[in-house]
Amino acid sequence: MTLVLLAVAPVLAIILYIYLQDKYEKEPASLLIASFLLGAVLSILIVIGIYLFTGKYIPITDERSIWQQFIQAFIVVALAEEFSKYVIVKYFAQPRKAFNEPYDGIVYAVIVSMGFACTENIMYVLNGGYSTAILRAFTAVPAHATFGVLMGYFMGKAKFSNNRLKWNMAGLFLAVLFHGSYDFFLFINFIPGISIGAFISLIIGVILSRKAIKRHQEISNFK
Repeated sequence: MTLVLLAVAPVLAIILYIYLQDKYEKEPASLLIASFLLGAVLSILIVIGIYLFTGKYIPITDERSIWQQFIQAFIVVALAEEFSKYVIVKYFAQPRKAFNEPYDGIVYAVIVSMGFACTENIMYVLNGGYSTAILRAFTAVPAHATFGVLMGYFMGKAKFSNNRLKWNMAGLFLAVLFHGSYDFFLFINFIPGISIGAFISLIIGVILSRKAIKRHQEISNFK
């Protein structure tokens, strides 16, 4: 039980932070809970389905192949996971009347991402123990949050744009780019010191996320 609480705690902390940054009109609790649960269950199922396909047709035959690890990071993992979150935001959250200001894109994308991260984190922590819980609380979980913010920033713009497809795709692309970059540097850890690239990617993602949040706060319809 302690390990589960440690796995869930950073997820809840990030959700609370994003919720409090919604300064002008809070989202309905029912939609937030539904988005979280969809991220925690449906998103995971979508990814598992994709992994069954990619595991068969895009296998890793050489663990020390930088090219194969690049494909694994950006296509197999990042695209699959971010797409699974994207479809929930696009088809469940974005059409809702409650999605009525640009910042809402960030809210829903992060909530869905945190649902996914919660399930994933519990599995990793139960397997890896306390050290894994502490490490992931400051790395993988915040990383998923930044991917959500970057995706949600553009999906928030899309809701009020005449070219919704362009902005939605921009959000998905940026999330995949940062997710893939983060994973890629971890996957090629057979190169000494290269893993630092993952932390640099995370720091850049956090900086951009803070700017994205501030920007959507400034242009709120309810300000």
